[in-house]
Amino acid sequence: EEGSDEKHGDADKAADQSLPQLAVGDVLRLTEVEPKGHATSPKPRYTEASLVKALEEKGIGRPSTFASIIDVILNRGYVSKRGQALIPSWLAFSVVRLLEQHFADLVDYDFTAALEDDLDAIARGEQKRVDWLHEFYWGSDAHVGLRNIVDNLGEIDARALNSTPIGDVATLRFGKYGPYLEVPNAEDPEGEPRRVNIPEDLAPDELTVDKATELIEAPVAGDRVLGVNPDTGKQIVVKDGRYGPYVQELEPEPEEPAAPAEAEAPKKRATKKKDAPKPRTASLFKSMSVDTVDLETALRLLSLPRTVGEDPESGEPITAQNGRYGPYLKKGTDSRTLESEQQLFDVTLEQALEIYKQPKYGARRAASALKEFEADPTSGKPIKLRDGRFGPYVTDGETNATIPRGEDVEAVTFERAVQLLADKRAKGPAPKRKRATTTRKTTSKKS
Repeated sequence: EEGSDEKHGDADKAADQSLPQLAVGDVLRLTEVEPKGHATSPKPRYTEASLVKALEEKGIGRPSTFASIIDVILNRGYVSKRGQALIPSWLAFSVVRLLEQHFADLVDYDFTAALEDDLDAIARGEQKRVDWLHEFYWGSDAHVGLRNIVDNLGEIDARALNSTPIGDVATLRFGKYGPYLEVPNAEDPEGEPRRVNIPEDLAPDELTVDKATELIEAPVAGDRVLGVNPDTGKQIVVKDGRYGPYVQELEPEPEEPAAPAEAEAPKKRATKKKDAPKPRTASLFKSMSVDTVDLETALRLLSLPRTVGEDPESGEPITAQNGRYGPYLKKGTDSRTLESEQQLFDVTLEQALEIYKQPKYGARRAASALKEFEADPTSGKPIKLRDGRFGPYVTDGETNATIPRGEDVEAVTFERAVQLLADKRAKGPAPKRKRATTTRKTTSKKS
């Protein structure tokens, strides 16, 4: 053919072949079946660089704000880093669901890009900021104002926003302490559902129906019997709960009473659970493990609080207790921090009296300095890493900066401490709450 390249071999014979003459009703004989499959690869996860590139393409953010955008989504737990990849969290899904359902006009890409242009125009002096804010808040013919959106939000179902069905197996919910699976009670559909914790390193796209089934059917870690308390005859078990591992002395199952009269049945069923005694529990020390704890250690934990002795001056008993913020001594309303959990068992009356002779917060302050660094470049004062009541923090004596949750305290370096203090100074002091003032009426004296 004119205009076609020279053909080599049989490469184009198939293209020249035509179908045979066919008629309606002809039966074709199958000679060969060759299955062919094709699967598309998922897009790679965002990295910090690719996310910044995507923001630039959509006209969102500026070079001076890209770093702060990355810091916000990391510090608030919307994403976590796995190598260079940014892994979204279940919290991010709940927040995005809330914004898209109730603030769709404000989380639109075009709106955000136009907002950036308006802010640039204000910075250049081409637009008045007060007029722009008035239009943004109260609205105009072009868009609905923020005030109108908030006034017409209606009822927000927080439970629905924090719920994601995982097939027909369970429902994923995001609570105060992280994500968990809520599994219906097979024995009592209307009863309390079972909760199954999700591993922290499990990404949302990895929680398939098969994975959820595996987590549900997995045996509860650490839920094992240690033995029997020789004094009470009750069974001692160790469990791994939401707030950490603990030992528990199980109460025997109450005997089923005889079938009550029809009129008395509702009253007895209502008081049965309320009258049941609560089992004794005790948290494991940080140095203990659910896999190695034995019956003797469990009995010692259940014996807390331990009476150390009596104060010879006041006659008040001194007890050693394990509380929310660690081990401590208690004498009436006066409490003192112990340096280690082992002191709960070992501290003597003489040592306890010596501790009470010291200033109340002296021991805590001396023990709370976990690390000491060089002087801060801004304040010129040495930086210390302390363990405070609400968690670890760094301080130079003037500024305190909390270590973000999930960050390894032992891995905090001098550079990281300087950065935390600088970020805290940049935020400025927390706004003080104004006290309500009462006006007094003054009576004028008549002359």
